Amino acid sequence: MFTGLVEEIGTVTAVEPSGDGVRLTVRAPKAVSDAAHGDSISISGVCLTVVDQGDDWFTADVMKQTLDMSTHATIAPGSTVNVERAMTAHARLGGHIVQGHIDGTGDVLDVRPGAQWRVLRVSVPQDLAPLVVDKGSIALDGVSLTVSAASPAAAVPAWFEVSLIPETLAATTLGERTVGDTVNLETDILARHVRRLLEFTPNTPEGGSR
Repeated sequence: MFTGLVEEIGTVTAVEPSGDGVRLTVRAPKAVSDAAHGDSISISGVCLTVVDQGDDWFTADVMKQTLDMSTHATIAPGSTVNVERAMTAHARLGGHIVQGHIDGTGDVLDVRPGAQWRVLRVSVPQDLAPLVVDKGSIALDGVSLTVSAASPAAAVPAWFEVSLIPETLAATTLGERTVGDTVNLETDILARHVRRLLEFTPNTPEGGSR
């Protein structure tokens, strides 16, 4: 479990084939300062498990399903990534509940600079659009953000916007994003649960529910 508050920007130092997946090595001094074998660390929104580590790096396996669903399929040595250690039970939940289990990816459609901030418009797969609500929470590349605008229900493609403050631009990789870039998306866990519960709610003949 994570909060979406990035602790450091790490650098990918190696990507090695491993079966139908890859083994990823990331330089992230803060993350490994108290890490142990088997710990969970979020890399740009994807929860990975530490399988090896050194003084300032750790290695994790990325399975094929994760590669198919995320931007990790295109990650390469030299890539920068957002890094966050799993939260502890006594920590403040400064962002929102982030599982590190992404729903898919979106493309940056527009970048609008402001005097001290930047607005990103990002596409969202149509099946995920109902889970994105104005002023709700969403994680982009593992960063906890508030949706500042969302497309109408009939819009194709569906999209949402987030407003990035200077701290977010400086402390995460989102400051590097440009039009055409792809980002990992994780919608709010509460919205996902509500949608799933509704799928199991039978309708009455009158159109209500029981």
